Amino acid sequence: MKRRKARRKQRRKTRRRRATHPAPPAPSPPTEAERQLLALARALAALGADPLPRAIDLLAAAYAPEAPLPSALQQAWLAGRGNKTAVLALAWAREQVRLALEDMLGAARAGDVRAALGVSVHTHAWLVLAACEALAHEPPSAVPDRVRALAELTGAAS
Repeated sequence: MKRRKARRKQRRKTRRRRATHPAPPAPSPPTEAERQLLALARALAALGADPLPRAIDLLAAAYAPEAPLPSALQQAWLAGRGNKTAVLALAWAREQVRLALEDMLGAARAGDVRAALGVSVHTHAWLVLAACEALAHEPPSAVPDRVRALAELTGAAS
């Protein structure tokens, strides 16, 4: 009987000691790619009237073959493999760019292009961003043609 009481007391003490949790680790600083993506999203959101032509030029310059953003994205992606937090942070920063683009496409006269494509504004923004990201893999001489195609895809062609 005395043993049972002693064990119960010991279990209670053990349970109380386990209740303390260590502090969560401090968040890691944003990568260069995250900083560049968030700056791009802010720049897109700050464009004023008739922003689509300027947005396409801004995105094309950011994702050009020799621009710093594509290489920063590649380095961050490779460094973040196996680190769920880093991957999510990078995806969140990219999503901010897509959302800024989506707001712009939703407010612009791109409805005719979207109707012809048969896609929602969400899908349209994703397609345009994916096309811009693909510019990094194009030969520099082909980029102007691809930018003209992007302008047509957004209804920003003059």
